[in-house]
Amino acid sequence: MDEYPIAKLVAGVDEAGRGPLAGSVVAAAVILDERQPVDGLTDSKRLSPARRETLEHQIKRRARAWAVAESSHTEIDAINVLEASLLAMQRALIGLGVKPEQVLVDGNRLPRIDGFRMQAIVRGDLSEPCISAASILAKQHRDRLMLELDRLYPEYQFARHKGYPTELHRRLLREHGACPVHRRSFAPVRELL
Repeated sequence: MDEYPIAKLVAGVDEAGRGPLAGSVVAAAVILDERQPVDGLTDSKRLSPARRETLEHQIKRRARAWAVAESSHTEIDAINVLEASLLAMQRALIGLGVKPEQVLVDGNRLPRIDGFRMQAIVRGDLSEPCISAASILAKQHRDRLMLELDRLYPEYQFARHKGYPTELHRRLLREHGACPVHRRSFAPVRELL
């Protein structure tokens, strides 16, 4: 007989990249293993890049299940960034390979997917470790995507601002126009087209 009771499978879900002017929005889903805890989990934005990377490796090694999914910049333009974020969350949940008994989602909106018991938690990435873990995986994945886009489109310096509408990014956008991965539906990009 197993000396550990089987814990309820709870998945945390969060996204990264709703605000940027370029690239995909990324969502992650994580089911942590209470027998292999990961210390120091919190909202990814509160962690240094080095600490996020360390935690990312621990999460991927110790979690019962994890998945990362994207919605592309073209999907964002077609259905809007909120709907694209919810679509990425659906994809991440399906990608887990293990069906959680409960899903905790950061924010105030839930992805539309049948057969899952879900709860939205505003600022859940600060209070629920499984959501914090998802926040970290989504942020790390998206940052790597932006580093790749920086290599493809160096004139936009995506490695520096990760696509967010910083003054630098807006200036480079005005100088060079939009590149293929800019979100056409976002006002600062749309105004230049």
